[in-house]
Amino acid sequence: MGSKPDSRNKPQAPAFKHRVADMFNRGMDIYYLVLVVPAIGLSLFAQILVKSRFAKYSQIKSSRNISGRETAALLMRAHHIQQVTIQQVRGSLTDHYDPGAKALRLSDPVYGETSIAAIGVAAHETGHAIQHAVSYSPLGLRSALVPVANIGSAVGPWLAMGGFFFAIPLLINLGIILFGGSVLFYLITLPVEFDASARAIKILRTNRVLTESELEGVKKVLTAAALTYVASALTALMSFVRLILIARDREQ
Repeated sequence: MGSKPDSRNKPQAPAFKHRVADMFNRGMDIYYLVLVVPAIGLSLFAQILVKSRFAKYSQIKSSRNISGRETAALLMRAHHIQQVTIQQVRGSLTDHYDPGAKALRLSDPVYGETSIAAIGVAAHETGHAIQHAVSYSPLGLRSALVPVANIGSAVGPWLAMGGFFFAIPLLINLGIILFGGSVLFYLITLPVEFDASARAIKILRTNRVLTESELEGVKKVLTAAALTYVASALTALMSFVRLILIARDREQ
């Protein structure tokens, strides 16, 4: 009744287990625990902090009673930016500036709201529009790196891990290089975001949109938002270092 299976075609369970154990014995999990986990912890803390501060200052209305959309429009007029459209997008903290479409997109809690938080976020995104208008080089570099970052973050770690598992150095190196491109994107993002926040405070003060006490609230919201970018960059960097250390250990 049928043929007897050829034992030569059966998966070698002991060899498979040995490979998995070898990967962890070479420090894979300890590098993850020591390097990546703390960075993930910082990311979680940053997310909680920015949501908390945004919620707090969303309850405080500005003395000028100006909305996020009106703030962005006023500040762009002051900088002679005429070709950027202001659009409303769904969600919370989904605000962003799209250089390709020349669109400044504000989320529901920002677009029509007159809170200090809404004005601060709108001014921050306007800061990106100003960066684009003055050809701020880090913004251009970050935009150019978007495809590289998308591919690197999605494919790089898997290629490297596949290379470790099957002992293929070419896959390991290719995966690390690809992931390095996404790490570079995260690092370039930092000066772009810091500069946009600095511009936001400056233009809000110069155009007298908020009082000095109200600006203190904006600074707290934008500082918390900046921490999320720092945490993301640190997580990516530590993951990159982890892959390099695992590759080094394999060669020893």
